[in-house]
Amino acid sequence: MEELGFIHGRFQLFHNDHLQYALLAKEQCKKLIVGITSPENALLIREEVDPHRSNAADNPFTFYERFNMAKLALLEAGVKREDFEIVPYPIERPDILTNYIPLNATSFFTIYDQWGYEKLRRLQSLGYKTIVLFDDREKQMCSTDIRHKIVGGEDWKQMVPNAVYDYIIENGLTEKVRLALSKSK
Repeated sequence: MEELGFIHGRFQLFHNDHLQYALLAKEQCKKLIVGITSPENALLIREEVDPHRSNAADNPFTFYERFNMAKLALLEAGVKREDFEIVPYPIERPDILTNYIPLNATSFFTIYDQWGYEKLRRLQSLGYKTIVLFDDREKQMCSTDIRHKIVGGEDWKQMVPNAVYDYIIENGLTEKVRLALSKSK
């Protein structure tokens, strides 16, 4: 078992597959760090390997909102608060990543596409130990699809942890998603 592990993602909303990823990684480490990429929506950096990640419409939630979604989902799943941390993790700026997660942490990966392989390469080149949990697997769930369901008035509750659904509804964040998508048209 690893002493310190980490996962990362944009989590532009934290859904059930994200929770499975976090829990799978947590099973393999004593303490888990959840790194939230693209933490500053105003400073989105275009990645040629995955250009949609820098579109404003694909990033409606702030770091604080994503922090709360991840925290509430992990707590609801039974992970003790002292067993995880949540930090900004600007994967778009590899030169500063070690400011957020120490090099002695093991990076747990899921790879779905070329962007996943690019991130793996970046972290390995910095000296992080990496463990690929699974790769070349088709995504079961996608935040983009969930955001479109929100805007379309379709059912999306079963796609996210209950705590995340409640957080989004209680904080009026569905309107934020609608506004972001309407601006992109």
